[in-house]
This record gives sequence, C-alpha cells and structure tokens, in this order.
Amino acid sequence: MAARCLWKLQPVAAHMRAMSAMGNWGNRLQGTPPQQDLTLIRRQLATKKSKAKSKGQSQARLNINTALVDDIINLEDVKQEMRSVLDHVKEDFTKNLSIRTSAGAFDHITVTTKDGKFPLNQLGQISMKSPQLFIINMASFPESATAALNALRESHMNLNPELDGTIIKVPVPQVTREHRENLTKLAKQLTNKAKDSLRKVRTSAVQEVKKCKGEASEDVLKLLEKQIQQMADDSATELDKQLATKTKELLA
Repeated sequence: MAARCLWKLQPVAAHMRAMSAMGNWGNRLQGTPPQQDLTLIRRQLATKKSKAKSKGQSQARLNINTALVDDIINLEDVKQEMRSVLDHVKEDFTKNLSIRTSAGAFDHITVTTKDGKFPLNQLGQISMKSPQLFIINMASFPESATAALNALRESHMNLNPELDGTIIKVPVPQVTREHRENLTKLAKQLTNKAKDSLRKVRTSAVQEVKKCKGEASEDVLKLLEKQIQQMADDSATELDKQLATKTKELLA
C-alpha cells in the first residue's frame, strides 16, 4: 500500500520540492499565496469560521483544487457518486409519489416474471376506459397477468386492481388526505434511505484518503476529509430541500 501511495505522489514530488522555499503543498490546496504555510491557512480558516459564525453561518467553506489531489483521491468521482444519489431519489419521487393519474403513470411499474423483469407497458396494453377506470390488456402475455396484478398492488399508488381473464381493471383511487399523508411518509423514508447511501459514499471516500496516511502530509489528508464531509453535507441539504418541495406539493 505504501508503495502504491509513493508511486501516486511521484508526479507532484518534484513540484513540492520546487515550492519548498515558498511554502508547502498544503498551501496550494486552498489557493493560498505560496509564501504562506499551513499554519497560516489554519489561522485563516479559523478567522473565516469566526466571521461566518458572526454572520449566522455554520462554518467556513473549503474549495480544494481537485487536480492537485487527484493522485490521492478523485474528488470529481466522489461528487458524481453523491449526485447519483440525489438523481436516484428524485426519480423515485417522480415514479412513486405522483397524485396525478394518467396512462403514463404506470410506465415505471416493473413486473417480475419467471423470464425476468419487464416494464408493465411492454407486457400489457394500457388504456383509459373512463376517467375513473384504466384497462390493461394482458392478452399478449397472459401468463404474466397475475404478476402484473401484484406489481400494481405493490406500486405505492394506492391501487386496488382486479383480474378478469386477461384483463386487469384498475379503478382510479380518490386522492384523499390520508393518501397524501401516506405519500409524504414514503417521501421521508426514501430521503432517509438516500442519506444512508450518502454516508456510505462519504465513508468509502474517507477510507480511500486514509490509505495514504504516512505517505502524504497529515494536514493535506485532514483537509481532504473535511472537503469530503462538506460535499456530503451539501448533498444532504439538497435532499432536505427536495423533500420539502415534494411534501408541499403532496399536501397542497
């Protein structure tokens, strides 16, 4: 492991020696003038934190140059993983928390059959017979009718479908206050699950940084851990905003 970290740091070793007279590598991470050292950086961060606190902000912001630490960890990859978590929960909100009923509302439902998983709209023909009733014709795949029925019941759409031969009748449920409140509870569950995923991404990234302990500056590693935590906190805040928006929409 030590050899791997040494090999990773070779591209910046020459740069660090060249800059030694002007300040160490940690200074460059914060974009600090090269003549200042990490001690001054910590003082500056403390000053920023004090000013932020006086303005009602929680803490000073970090903005590490990702290119300079790419040989320790790819922060852009970490950022993308966290963004994927946000995108996934947003997709879940769209699929599972809609109070609008149309034929397209069933597009996200996946049916598990003995041959694999398939979108409902690929197995059956979905049509609206009346504003209060949808019909799903399973004549093309009659053996999957029961599986499709179960998928509809488990879709969190408050559906109570009935199977009549190869025809599935899906009455349009009345959107009650209770149903809206149940959807908000589901939204919170999905958000908490997403936060668990964020914590896993953060933990994995921090562990990756710690692998180079003893081979890279301790101050650099600490700054990286703080940057990763800040990224996770920002993503969690975005999740809370999405939850608040969806809750307001559902209870409107």
